Amino acid sequence: MEDTLNNTAEHHRDYTGAKMGMWLFLFTEMLLFGGMFILYAVYRFEYPADFHTAAKELDTTLGAVNTLILLTSSLTMALSIAALQKNRKRLSLVFQVVTMLLGAAFLGNKYVEWGAKIHHGIYPNSGHLLSLGKGQILFYGLYFIMTGLHGLHVLIGIGVFLFMFYFTKSGTVAEDNSVKLENAGLYWHLVDIIWVFLFPLFYLIT
Repeated sequence: MEDTLNNTAEHHRDYTGAKMGMWLFLFTEMLLFGGMFILYAVYRFEYPADFHTAAKELDTTLGAVNTLILLTSSLTMALSIAALQKNRKRLSLVFQVVTMLLGAAFLGNKYVEWGAKIHHGIYPNSGHLLSLGKGQILFYGLYFIMTGLHGLHVLIGIGVFLFMFYFTKSGTVAEDNSVKLENAGLYWHLVDIIWVFLFPLFYLIT
């Protein structure tokens, strides 16, 4: 009886420690993107007309589709955790695969969007970009940096889910030990939330 209580207490401490560690990591991520959001706000206040002109060149439809994709992926991520906690391993694996596919679809759309911009000569230090107004140069600089960094986080998230899929399939992550998958879900939800802010700032600016 005492051994069982000790094991339960140890498991609770490990779970709590893992959660706290993840929240601390997510806090550093929020500081990173928060600083860039502040920088964006400063430059937008200084060059409102240039920001408006530059934003009109972005594909709002692609941005909206990507928003829908990521919001859906947050749902499938949550469903995968719920399924695992109900000991429905196969269903959890299915939702994890769907989440990864949605993440890949997001990156595919972003590749198409960036490709179109590069094709039209809009990329860092290009002659065409440097011929535009200073505000437009700053807008596109922030656009490539912030969406690129976000895309990198999506790619990392897909990599994490590959490990989660393996761990779930092998039983390392299971109904009574799902903290790794839960932490992966927290990371993915943060990535989605960041995009929810990026989309209106860059695509819906007026």
